[in-house]
Amino acid sequence: MTGSPAQRIDQLRDLIRHHDVKYFVENAPEISDREYDALMRELRELEAQHPALVTPDSPTQRVGEQPLTGFAQVRHPVPMLSMDNTYSFEDLKEFDRRVREALQVMMVTYAVELKFDGLAIALQYDKRAFVRGATRGDGVTGDDVSLNLRTIRSLPLRLAETAPAGAFEVRGEVYMPRKEFERVNAERERNDEPLFANPRNAAAGSLKILDPKITATRGLGLFIYGAGGDLGLKTHHEMLAALWKWGFPVSHPVQLCHGIDEVMRYCDTWQEKRRELPFDTDGMVIKVDSFAERRELGTTAKYPRWAIAYKFPAEQAVTQLQRVEFQVGRTGTITPVAHFDPVHLAGTTVSRATLHNFDEIARKDIREKDFIVVEKAGEVIPYVLKSLPAKRSGEEKKIHEPKACPVCGGPVSRYRESAFVACENQACPAQVKRSIEHFASRAAMDIEGLGPAVVGQLVETGMVKDYGDLYALKATKLERLERMGAKSAANLVNGIDASKGRPLAKLINALGIRNVGEALARALADAFHSLDALAEAGIGQLQEVPDVGPEVADSIVLFFGNKNNRSVIEKLRAAGVNFGREEKAGPALPRTLSGKTFVLTGALPGISREDASEIIRRLGGSTSSSVSKKTSFVLAGSDPGSKFDKARALGVEIIDWDAFVKLAGKANVEAARPAAGGTAGPGEGELL
Repeated sequence: MTGSPAQRIDQLRDLIRHHDVKYFVENAPEISDREYDALMRELRELEAQHPALVTPDSPTQRVGEQPLTGFAQVRHPVPMLSMDNTYSFEDLKEFDRRVREALQVMMVTYAVELKFDGLAIALQYDKRAFVRGATRGDGVTGDDVSLNLRTIRSLPLRLAETAPAGAFEVRGEVYMPRKEFERVNAERERNDEPLFANPRNAAAGSLKILDPKITATRGLGLFIYGAGGDLGLKTHHEMLAALWKWGFPVSHPVQLCHGIDEVMRYCDTWQEKRRELPFDTDGMVIKVDSFAERRELGTTAKYPRWAIAYKFPAEQAVTQLQRVEFQVGRTGTITPVAHFDPVHLAGTTVSRATLHNFDEIARKDIREKDFIVVEKAGEVIPYVLKSLPAKRSGEEKKIHEPKACPVCGGPVSRYRESAFVACENQACPAQVKRSIEHFASRAAMDIEGLGPAVVGQLVETGMVKDYGDLYALKATKLERLERMGAKSAANLVNGIDASKGRPLAKLINALGIRNVGEALARALADAFHSLDALAEAGIGQLQEVPDVGPEVADSIVLFFGNKNNRSVIEKLRAAGVNFGREEKAGPALPRTLSGKTFVLTGALPGISREDASEIIRRLGGSTSSSVSKKTSFVLAGSDPGSKFDKARALGVEIIDWDAFVKLAGKANVEAARPAAGGTAGPGEGELL
């Protein structure tokens, strides 16, 4: 060994990092496994002799010594949006039409890449070193799985010197290669453990294990498909090239397609070739390549307007329908579920699928004992496509709507002449169980340890009759349940108690109001600020909230007008559950922008275009995606797009953010600004 121990350690680390990139990222190893192991062994020995020289980013520090006790929650600096998807080329053409119309161009250049079937993650780097990684979670907060992520050999703990020295974030997908999936399942079968259903479930389960040593044995892989901000680059394909040079295993291959026809031809190519890949992919992701154009297009509350996923056509199989089970959901909706002879589709065995509703059954003329065509949409969800009447023998039986609830025997009815049949008994055990499970779910009050098995026992023993009763539970009573020791009971009580402080949006979602999900719950929380204000709102007030139409407003009014629901809400109040800030209740804002129409373009200072649009709507104005003579103002930020030029040509007044604040009133703008986390923040355009 030449030089000091510190110098040799630095040299070994650089060598190992170099070979990690060559092997795990570039798939072009330069040395044998034996030579690599020798370098790692020498480094471990030197670090053992000189423990003061051990650093967190050393290749020897990928696997921690101690199991974790749980995962901390991480709030994403920018929400992790999901992506709109389609199974048809016609929808791709419509997506392209919307994009071209919004950008006012004849043709768009798209970056097209494989859609990986794994677990979405966000990775943070600072000073070129890996700092932290988190799962998507509910899109706003996720689990800190940093220690488990460190075990993935393709994840760089330290980046190349050409990478930015400041803090930045990348996003990607953790996956399990098919060979590793088969190996892990074979091992689990030998140990008489439950098998993973598919590689995606295996990847997700492996990343959420509390012992990083086990995660390290699972052979997980990683692909990075985006970075936070533009990092001084102008296009997606330039960004991927830069990320590759810095040491990231980037999404590949990526194809630049000029126009939607090229996109569709490329998708067809991979539909045939995808089985040659060593990992699962269920489609392609189509993204506008230009970052300036992405900013121009913006996002909705759920999806970026500049990207769409194309799912490959589903695999199909013919099987026989044996029976139909009626399941009762949390709002009383009775869903028919088909049970059929097992068939193998897209790598998994399936034997059941929802039939959705009774109108759907009648439309498809599906009967018990029918031969049916089952497909797996997105390689995940089984779906009954149609029946095969030509194969009938005469033994088939028609499927009729239930005359009474299959669980409690109570009366049933169609909800407001819809396709859905529902149990009218709010005390129905099935409804109670499902509503409590929903209340405790991660997207709602996030009560750890309150799963279906525990909920079932709580309801069946009479300990709880609704989710309001959860807050009166004592550990001494919980200990009487099966498989519930003193420690588990205490942890559950602590988890229930901790949920009292969840944000108002989580509580609104947890209540289980028909037609109100996560995104709408956040919008309602932003608009009314307290549960009491929401409960007292009328149809007209509710419809002032974006995306709340007559049907949703009606559902909300009916929910809070129900005597039983009011009683449960009072239990929550008595328990000290956070009901929001009463002093800011109600969307009573001055309509200073009434009658004015705005078009937004470019990057606004300190605020996303989505939030700026929300401020405009709350102050009585409206927004449009295109400039016309009827446009009142074009609100322009930095790097504006073609809308800026069109506004000048039409003589439409162009204002910047400061002029907008002056026009609307500074105090009004601040009062109308959405709460943190309510909508997507700036910079999300480069994170997908």
